Amino acid sequence: MATKIPATMPLDKHFLPENQLLLNAVGEGIYGFDLNGNAVFINPAAERMTGWKNEELLGKNIHNCHHHSHADGSHYPQEDCPIYNTLKDGIAREITHDVFWRKDGSSFPVYYSSTPVYRDNKLIGVVAIFRDISIQKQTEQSLRHALAQVQALSEQLASENHYLQAELADKTGDVDISGGSAVIRHMIQQLHMVANTDSTVLICGENGTGKELVARNLHQLSRRKDKPMISVNCAAFSASLLESELFGHEKGAFTGATSQRKGRFELAHQGTLFLDEVAELSLEAQSKLLRVIQEQSFERLGGSETIKVDIRLVAASHHDLLKRVEQGLFRMDLYYRLNVFPIQVPPLRARLGDMPELVSHILHTLNRKLGKKIRGVSQKGLKKLMTYSWPGNVRELQNILEREAILSQTDILHIHAMPTHHLQTQTAASPLQTLAEAEAQHIEQTLKQLNWRISGANGAANVLGVPPSTLRSRMKKLGITRQITRAC
Repeated sequence: MATKIPATMPLDKHFLPENQLLLNAVGEGIYGFDLNGNAVFINPAAERMTGWKNEELLGKNIHNCHHHSHADGSHYPQEDCPIYNTLKDGIAREITHDVFWRKDGSSFPVYYSSTPVYRDNKLIGVVAIFRDISIQKQTEQSLRHALAQVQALSEQLASENHYLQAELADKTGDVDISGGSAVIRHMIQQLHMVANTDSTVLICGENGTGKELVARNLHQLSRRKDKPMISVNCAAFSASLLESELFGHEKGAFTGATSQRKGRFELAHQGTLFLDEVAELSLEAQSKLLRVIQEQSFERLGGSETIKVDIRLVAASHHDLLKRVEQGLFRMDLYYRLNVFPIQVPPLRARLGDMPELVSHILHTLNRKLGKKIRGVSQKGLKKLMTYSWPGNVRELQNILEREAILSQTDILHIHAMPTHHLQTQTAASPLQTLAEAEAQHIEQTLKQLNWRISGANGAANVLGVPPSTLRSRMKKLGITRQITRAC
């Protein structure tokens, strides 16, 4: 709004004496300009903010003192200055993104307005009112930074939720390992020993033995249990897609990469990353995995930024990794990096004594899943389960019980549909073994499951129900010697 001045009062007299007392008291800086752009009035607030004194600027071009450069230091021509433009066209202006320069050479962000001053409807000058908005700018910058952090955390949580929902889709959340057999007790003892370290663990075992369940127990026992455990099945992706899954990618990294995506390593930061079927990794992916283990850092596909992570790596495989190293399919250096603490998951046929507890646990889960109230398995049915060889291990047991539960009309399962070809094969092969051969095979299998421990509570002698001295004697007689153990 234009300021009207009495016709008899020149511009500099407009501020004296009563009006000047008021203008001197306000907190905003105030400059008065004549038509030549020279200063005719400067209030104390302007002096305090800029460091320029009244006597230093009166009658001078203020633009050359406090408005000569943009924030980046580039030249600010006087003809572009909104204050001087108001002197030309008489149009009031408000500027919110600009800086004024102090006498000491520093600058500060300002909000200012330039208002034309008229006398007898004739433009005679301009009044500029400004205030230092440094605190406001700092607050805005802090809020933007906080918002960026919140957005980044939101994106991370959304990504983690996506993966975790997928991980939990077919899981009950129960991570208890069922069974009290010696081999299971030995495995649980190993889990407790290694859980609160950051050592890499390699879980070995046949398909269907529950390697992922062991990995989840390991995570729950660790100090990282409050952070996510992110799983990836290395056999479920092609070589190119697997690298994207593990390390993430930048927008445009490959055809179809329409946005940036975080990989599993990044999502597992401060938590646990479980690589199932790690033997299926391509040699190129193995090389990148080795670097991450060594340096705890990586780059997304198509990116150059190095991302630091803190993860606990757990890998699993049903393959003999050392054999794959010999075949040139697996890097030897990666094998030794993964094989820091191997844990062997026993097959179901080596822990048949756990069958009743396993069945009870699985039925409890199935009742929730299928909405049934099955109390147990008949004695005859349990006997069938106990005499089967279980090539598919616990997974096969789960499938058989689920199928029977779906078909059952009672609260007791009778196990009608047991596979028979495995039993027939086993029966046909039995007569080809002598009693000594069968005994030797049984003793050797037990020793392997217990890592060749003979005595003690978790030793083979205790499991087989004989004194350690008797077991050693039988081993010597049957020619059983310890073989070099090769993980996986």
